[in-house]
Amino acid sequence: MAQTEQTGRFLGGPAGWVSVAVPAALFVWFLQFLPQIGAGEVVRLSIDWVPSLGVSIGLLIDGLSLSFALLITGIGALVTLYSTSYLGGHVHYSRFVIFLLAFMTGMLGLVLSDNLLALFVFWEVTTISSYLLIGFDADAAKARRNALQALLVTGTGGLAFLAGIVLIGVAAGTFDLSQIEGTLTEHPLYLPIFLLVVAAAFTKSAQVPLHFWLPNAMAAPTPVSAYLHSATMVKGGVYLLARMNPTLGGTDIWFWTLVIFGGVTAVFASILAIRQTDIKQVLAYTTLMALGTLVMFIGVGTDKAIEAAMTFLLVHSFYKASLFLMIGVVDHGTGTRESTVLRGLWRAMPVTALAAMLAALSMAGVPPLFGFVGKEFLYKASLDAPAWLWVTCAIFAASALMFAAGGIVAWRPFVGELAETPVKPHEGPLPMLVGPLLLAVLGLGAGLFPDYAEWLVRPAAAAVAGAPVEVDLYLFKEVNSAFLLSMVTFATGFVLYLLHPRLRDGLARFKPRFDPGWDRVMDGVAAGAAGLTGVIQTGQLRRYVFITFATLAILVAISVVRGRIDTPLASFEDLRIKHWAVLLFIMAGALLTAFTNSRMTAVAALGTVGIGVALVFIMFGAPDVAITQLLVEVLQVVLVAVVMLKLPHLNPESISRVRPWDLALALSIGALTTLVLLAVMAAPLDLRLTAFFEATSAPIAYGRNIVNVILVDFRALDTFGEIAVVAVAALGAFALLRGTRRPSP
Repeated sequence: MAQTEQTGRFLGGPAGWVSVAVPAALFVWFLQFLPQIGAGEVVRLSIDWVPSLGVSIGLLIDGLSLSFALLITGIGALVTLYSTSYLGGHVHYSRFVIFLLAFMTGMLGLVLSDNLLALFVFWEVTTISSYLLIGFDADAAKARRNALQALLVTGTGGLAFLAGIVLIGVAAGTFDLSQIEGTLTEHPLYLPIFLLVVAAAFTKSAQVPLHFWLPNAMAAPTPVSAYLHSATMVKGGVYLLARMNPTLGGTDIWFWTLVIFGGVTAVFASILAIRQTDIKQVLAYTTLMALGTLVMFIGVGTDKAIEAAMTFLLVHSFYKASLFLMIGVVDHGTGTRESTVLRGLWRAMPVTALAAMLAALSMAGVPPLFGFVGKEFLYKASLDAPAWLWVTCAIFAASALMFAAGGIVAWRPFVGELAETPVKPHEGPLPMLVGPLLLAVLGLGAGLFPDYAEWLVRPAAAAVAGAPVEVDLYLFKEVNSAFLLSMVTFATGFVLYLLHPRLRDGLARFKPRFDPGWDRVMDGVAAGAAGLTGVIQTGQLRRYVFITFATLAILVAISVVRGRIDTPLASFEDLRIKHWAVLLFIMAGALLTAFTNSRMTAVAALGTVGIGVALVFIMFGAPDVAITQLLVEVLQVVLVAVVMLKLPHLNPESISRVRPWDLALALSIGALTTLVLLAVMAAPLDLRLTAFFEATSAPIAYGRNIVNVILVDFRALDTFGEIAVVAVAALGAFALLRGTRRPSP
């Protein structure tokens, strides 16, 4: 995204101050829970939201949610500080701040929600706000296209997640995560729940073959990329799997699905990272590697694997945010991100070079950086995993390739002779340097003093495992298998870095078709929608009515058959002559409506049917309803008669021909309605609601006419909505009638 000139306002003006102050204040607020959560406690705060549905806004603060909350707010504060210089002069900077804070709010709600329905709401907030952020440069077709792709992929996963939540509520009897007792692995609904939850997590965290949207999300401004990849949306799926591990984990299908897809994603993405020349794209694919690694080790599920996953979660957040922000500084200071162009920048950009080196060394897993600690524990957990050969080979291949990617991103651009770039290289402003440098230094400090990282890793691992986990982080203790694997990784990674130009050229011939495949799918959806629209939405009202009632008939018939509704035979013993007379009157009106060739006659005959219904109300003691029915029918006949004056005459040929399908549909609707009404009348009448209205209408609503009280008081909003619909329909009809008037010559 092209940079904008700065306006000279401090921190981008009020919008910038707010964008930095809000996450910084939240970060400080969450810090107060660290001693409490570190001691093994869990904090729950709850406010009823929709009591009738059992939905509450409940905050569940344990080790897992606190770790994510601190990353979201801490990195969020640095990213927003960075943005005050990177985008502070942009004409839409205030809008960018709103989108980014909405994104932050969605992620915080996602990781802190105790109620699954509330969690889903925030899940969708992240989907929508990320769409707005990725497509922030709305003038660029690429940004719009990639934003829509991210929205559709993750939104589809969101629908799967909603279905999974409903099944979890049915199986567990609650939507509150803290109230789910035991596991659901033995429940008959476990398999569909598992498939739906995993589908949601895989779309959100971009696992193969649903990974293609994440590199395309690089169309977003660099601060968004740094935030999205390090601490927020893409880790939403990882968070969901970690949160549901105590409930859904421990089964063979959980293990093999997560281990296989996670391992494939880690290795495949690492290979594609070497293929890129844009260093921002290199980092995008290394994010996929990290996500695959986290998914794989959550799937392994042993205490060591969960300890390693939670450690690597922190490792990745530190170095990835630092490197993305560093790339923004390089792009800002040189005008390019091409690794084939950038050389010798350390003289012109020493602070950026220092941050890049530290963060890249952590990504490569070199001691004494925190990345070395994370990689060591990944190796230790992989060697003890049930499928140890697959897991170890996957993490070895990915780690070696990550070493080479670190060299491409942070070594090659800064060493050697200074190369010519579109812009003369210069160091970035202070707000753009604080974030990458601080995060890189944190990676160094956490590596030298890993005991402090245990404050987050231990309670987070316990939350994922569902039981206390022994955590002992250290930089180095002894020469063991994991340490030897690290040494081999360094050697392999160094060779890959030296050979990466040849590897890149060779991999350039390998062109995965995921993205073009997506375009073909979308083209097919558009073509299918156009074809279906051509069949259904023909502009003929009669066809619309036919399809609507045919659908109704099919659904009601299925319900009658599956429900095995017992419909007793109708009894006519209590009918008197007046009842038969009204019935014949209604039938005559209906038949005349069906067979007449005149619109006016059809309208009048239909009005007689309504009058007959009003007579039924009168005979059975509902005069007020009868009056309403009568007024409506008279008004309808009058209004429709006026409208008829504006319509052309019917074609006699189209009227006279027999329409057997219409006849069959009408008879079907009539028969099914009769069956349902007979079944309802045969069932015991539940008078609890009637008794409630009788007992409360006068003392509460001060009304003696129960029907009026129901409409005006107990159903006030419903009645208001009906009135609004009638008013809108009347205005629409008035506008249409006025539109048909022709100016006088």
